[in-house]
This record gives sequence, structure tokens and C-alpha cells, in this order.
Amino acid sequence: MADQGAIVTARSLPPSVIATLPGGHYTDENVFALEQARIFESMWFCVVRASDLGKPGAFRTVQVGRESVLVTRARDDSIRAFLNVCRHRGARIRTEESGEVRRAFQCPYHAWTYDLEGRLIAAPNLTRMPDLDRVEYGLVNVAVREWSGYVWVCLADEPPSFEADVIGEATARLGDERAIESYDIANLAVGRRIVYDVRANWKLIVENFMECYHCATIHPELTEVLPEFADGYAAQSFVGHGAEFGEEIRGFTVDGSAGVDRIPGVGEEQDRRYYAITIKPQVFVNLVPDHVIWHRMFPLAADRTIVECDWLFLRDVVEAGTDLGPSVELFHRVNEQDFAACERCQPAMNSRAYARGGVLVPSEHHIGGFHDWLIDRLGTGPD
Repeated sequence: MADQGAIVTARSLPPSVIATLPGGHYTDENVFALEQARIFESMWFCVVRASDLGKPGAFRTVQVGRESVLVTRARDDSIRAFLNVCRHRGARIRTEESGEVRRAFQCPYHAWTYDLEGRLIAAPNLTRMPDLDRVEYGLVNVAVREWSGYVWVCLADEPPSFEADVIGEATARLGDERAIESYDIANLAVGRRIVYDVRANWKLIVENFMECYHCATIHPELTEVLPEFADGYAAQSFVGHGAEFGEEIRGFTVDGSAGVDRIPGVGEEQDRRYYAITIKPQVFVNLVPDHVIWHRMFPLAADRTIVECDWLFLRDVVEAGTDLGPSVELFHRVNEQDFAACERCQPAMNSRAYARGGVLVPSEHHIGGFHDWLIDRLGTGPD
């Protein structure tokens, strides 16, 4: 761990609080490298909305751990993912964040060319190399799954169970897989997307999302809509619980006004309620009766995280040009407030005052489970 000017020693704590991770876990590049290898490159990682790849040849490049991944739609309409590396001399195939090709990807260095299924189909003087296997020397495949309208990739040679690690997380939070299926997320449309560049460690963002001890302090608009949050109530610590709208609140909007058309599958027991789900390591799902807010994080450095946030509504609502401003503005403010708080914490992670970490109060104790999970994944102790 980085030298923080103090010796990290065990400490006794009163029973009401438990220890956080030491500050170095949020700044140390060696810790971040372990996280890249043992978490981001080993687990299912949500990368793009499938609708962003509208037709064969559409592509996006995304950073997953230490790897650039090229995600595209093939000619058979399936979605494929490859390491964004030419098999000849290692040049990056595409440097743009997104784009479209007609039939193939061509390396700009020596013109090695790959079809949309990743097979090597052309190269200068390729006929002089009859022993070069076109599949073996094609682009390196990455495992792909689609769920809830999003594309997930896994760089592991033997990916873990998607049903257990992704769908299971949603089921564990809501108590029933059908609870999230009722929102029909795959068939919603992106009404708005905002990308945030957060100068903070990804774990600070996860921890912030999991608790509401801070809500009364920094989220005046949110606590007006969800009054129980003003008491520091952590909805995520209870299976199946959805925070109820205030009595005078008509919709999940910045001013409490009525929202848009309700998602038909949402039942009465889910109406006028907000549910939040953390899908480790980098997805947050927010469910309300008329829309879904979906965050996906891309940790780029120990102190920098890109967060892409989609607001998803019924397709008819989006195509009709309905004013989505009040619905989007509420959680956009929440995001800005949360990310500012995380950025306020990040510099202090290097302080000798935080060398042994901080504490979690009773309403935050469930974050300790996230820390236990992290330490287990990394195979390291908390010091």
C-alpha cells in the first residue's frame, strides 16, 4: 500500500460502528491493478445498450479493465465482442468511441482486415501465407450476453455464471426475478443519456449509491419525493423494499409533478415506489413506475471513473417527443450531488487521518458486505 505517513494498526471500535477500508484502497495503483485483473476482467461487465448497435457494422469501443474491447453487430444480427487488437503487430483496430463499418474492420497500420465475426479475411500478400489460419489469427473473441437490453462482456477464459452473478443480484435485491422483468427494460427506449467524468475511485461511488445516510444533507429534491430517505433509510439493505413516494408527490420528477405514461407491467404493489439495485461490480439500476435509470461505470484509474447514465422510457413516449425534462432533471441532480461528494472524499483518501479508514454507522453497515466481497475477490486483507 502507498505510504500515508502513518502506520496502519488494528483499532478497537464501539459496537455501533464498523471499519471501512483503509484510505490506500482508494488510491493505491497496485490495488487498482488487482481490481482490474480480478474484478473487471474476470466478471460480467455491462458495456453498451444493445440499441446503440442498430445495424450490422455498428460498433463501440469500451474500456474493460486494462483492455480495449470492440463491440459490434454481426451480419447475422448477433452481437460480437473482440479485443481491440490487430493480430499482426498489435495496433489498435479502432480508436473512435463509436462508428460504423460496411463489411469489415481494417487495421490502419498494415491493412489486416477482419469480418464482423472476427475472421481474418484479407491482408497484403496473404496468398503467400497459405499456412496462416484465418480463424486462429482472427480477432480474439470476448464472451457476450444480452440482458435487459444491455450488452455484457466477460474477458475470463471461463466466464462465471451470468444467471448467478448478474440476474441473481437483481433477484437477491428484489426477492423475485419477475419483479424486475415487469419493467420490460429491454423494450424501453433511451430518452436521455448523460456521461459523467468523476474524479473519484469507483468504490466511493458504489458505497455512496448503497446508502442514504447522506440523503438529508445533499439531496433536497430526492428527499422531497421520497420522504423516508430523509431519515437515512437505506432501501438497498432490505430485500424487496421500495421507497414510497410522498403523499402529495405525483411522479418521480424534480418538482413532484406527474411523470409520463406508466410502464404497463408495473403492478400496483410497485406503483409509487422507487427501487435501487447494485449489480457488482459496476451497474446501478433505479426503478420507478414510468421509467428506469441505468448507470454503468467504467473505472479508468484509481481516482477516475466514467459513468454513463441512461434514462429509459416507453418507446411511444420517447418517439412522441414528450417533455422528459422533469423526470431526467431529478436524478441528474442526484448524480451531480453524489459525484461531487465522492470527489470531495477522494483527496482525503491519501491523508494520514484516513490511513486506517473511517467508520460505517448502523444505517451503513450493509456496505461492510461490499467490502468483504471486495477483499475476497482480491485475495488480500484490508490493510
